[in-house]
Amino acid sequence: MDPQLLRSTFAVVERRAEQAVTFFYSHLFWHNPGVRELFPEDMLPQRDRLFAALTHVVTHLEEPGLATYLGQLGRDHRKFLAAPALYAAVGQSLLAAFAHAAGAAWTMEAEKAWSEAYGLVSDLMLAGADTAARAGEPAWWDADVVRHERYGEDLAVLTLRPRQPLPFRPGQYVSVSSLRVPRVWRTYSLADAPRPDGTVELHVSRVAGGAMSTALVEETGPGEVLRLSAPGGGLTARTPRGGLRTYICGGTGWAPVRALLAEAAEAEPELQGRLFVVARAKEYLYGREDVELLKERLPGLHVTYITAAPRQRRHQATERLLQALRACVHWSAHDVYLAGPPAFLTDVREVLEELGTEPARIHHDTLPSVGRFTTRPSTAAERLLGPPAPLWHNPEARAPREG
Repeated sequence: MDPQLLRSTFAVVERRAEQAVTFFYSHLFWHNPGVRELFPEDMLPQRDRLFAALTHVVTHLEEPGLATYLGQLGRDHRKFLAAPALYAAVGQSLLAAFAHAAGAAWTMEAEKAWSEAYGLVSDLMLAGADTAARAGEPAWWDADVVRHERYGEDLAVLTLRPRQPLPFRPGQYVSVSSLRVPRVWRTYSLADAPRPDGTVELHVSRVAGGAMSTALVEETGPGEVLRLSAPGGGLTARTPRGGLRTYICGGTGWAPVRALLAEAAEAEPELQGRLFVVARAKEYLYGREDVELLKERLPGLHVTYITAAPRQRRHQATERLLQALRACVHWSAHDVYLAGPPAFLTDVREVLEELGTEPARIHHDTLPSVGRFTTRPSTAAERLLGPPAPLWHNPEARAPREG
């Protein structure tokens, strides 16, 4: 492959991203009519995720972690029943869409480079899927809803019992699907360490216009069955025993942080660290009781709650957090575990680096956000997708995830 040629061609395509993705799906469905039924009715989120995934591949072409990323992506795509024939059809339509969008920049050399690149991508994804299948991993886990608790109008905590053991590490997430919203999957964090009874907990925020979050918060009840994808994500504990650490969470970012702290309470009760729990208002500090219980088990954990002042805009909570972080010291000695909405992650990470935290010690997941295309993108493809508004109870488009 020629990474520079791939990037230069992609730079042309991304300026016409909406045209490219629209052409791609039109071409795919026209030439493969049976494929349409594999996709959700609302294609806008799917369109955005496709381009975000392409952006990730192009951005990380020469990095050693790309093969692992693609293997995990292939493993995850088993939930879509993606067969080798679908990969081939997608490749044909992708090249056709790029040729359409790139215009004169689509040379024979560019077509060769992209054909080789897609061949490598599909091979690595199929290998990841095959490895999971050989290990006996199901394409998804059916899970019964055993408890559904509401916190206010827009937040619910769901307790599920998978019908098969679901192996995962604290801090990871799963994609969730419901028959109420066919062929739609949304990501949520698992909010605890593995439990003896095998149940798992999800924190879900209802988002205006969000079909899945609305279904899970307002309509789902005990006795229903949800589907869970294979767990994924890298927000897992990696600090050596005795190492200092700071946990920062906004909104339902509390879910993965709670899981990490539950794990630490079992494995390292002498942990020394800091926890910042941020919410847009006091009434949204839904996890405070759990925080206090964990603090009893982790006496060396210093906890700070931060909200916006009454009748103030929710963004003030972030501003107050950043002030609190600047008042702390010894950042270079801490690993930081960070979870929350996209804008929250960006703002906090920038300040942490300013304060001396090594970038490699700031841990958080980053998944493609779901927004709407702009008509004239002028920056990198991630920005084209448009960061969603920083809702403290994370939106369906959450990067890293909904809960």
